[in-house]
Amino acid sequence: MKKVILSFSLLAIFSILVSSCSKVPVTGRRQLGLLPESEMMSMSLTSYNQFLSQNKVVTTGNEVAMVKRVGDKLAKQITSYLQNNKMGDRVAGFKWEFNLVEDKTVNAWCMPGGKIVFYTGIMPICKDEAGVAVVMGHEIAHAIARHGNERMSQGLAQQLGGVALSTALATKSQQTQQLFTTAYGLGTQFGAMLPFSRLHESEADEMGLYFMAMAGYDPRVAPGFWQRMSAGGSKTPEFLSTHPSPSTRIANLNKWKPKAIQYYNQASLR
Repeated sequence: MKKVILSFSLLAIFSILVSSCSKVPVTGRRQLGLLPESEMMSMSLTSYNQFLSQNKVVTTGNEVAMVKRVGDKLAKQITSYLQNNKMGDRVAGFKWEFNLVEDKTVNAWCMPGGKIVFYTGIMPICKDEAGVAVVMGHEIAHAIARHGNERMSQGLAQQLGGVALSTALATKSQQTQQLFTTAYGLGTQFGAMLPFSRLHESEADEMGLYFMAMAGYDPRVAPGFWQRMSAGGSKTPEFLSTHPSPSTRIANLNKWKPKAIQYYNQASLR
């Protein structure tokens, strides 16, 4: 009897995992997403608003205008691309928001639902609007690819399983909220996003390069941005504290550049 129950449980878990797989836009990679995106966006909104209330949001100036302008352009073109390719569900319910926060940390991040923060510390490295587009495309890509959901789903599958998994998804249990907090590095150092995996970072680099090109920003500037990011020698900026290495990152961007230029040329015809 125990073997039958165990086999049934394993079959149930396997069925959940298979039915919860989807494809990442642009790259086509299969991924696991157990949590409803509506739940991810709900938790994201709460955390995002709390972060903004605890930090100094810059409301005026050229840098603020630039962040919002680039964000609006990318959001518009990405939404159009996804809808035209029957992937509009990836941005369903998104309420885009772009904020600049006073902080010397070299960082930027995006939560589910299109909630994006740039720190003032990264703006000198961005240097101009195209540089902001490199970062913006990368961060938006994390949200479009649902990397946070994937990371949380992996944690749920490992920690809960079977009935406990379905209960967590149905009741928004404390475990689910805790996994969200862990997945995004929130808590004592609020807003300090935990590094994504090497796979997620590379995927966001590729998608971000195409996204900035779709919005009319020259993708050929992207390697230069990452060169500036890595110019600090042994002192690695927080934004660059994950794999892949800067040299690998730049090599990959150059590899993806021909396809990105095609998107860029199409954008110039609009």
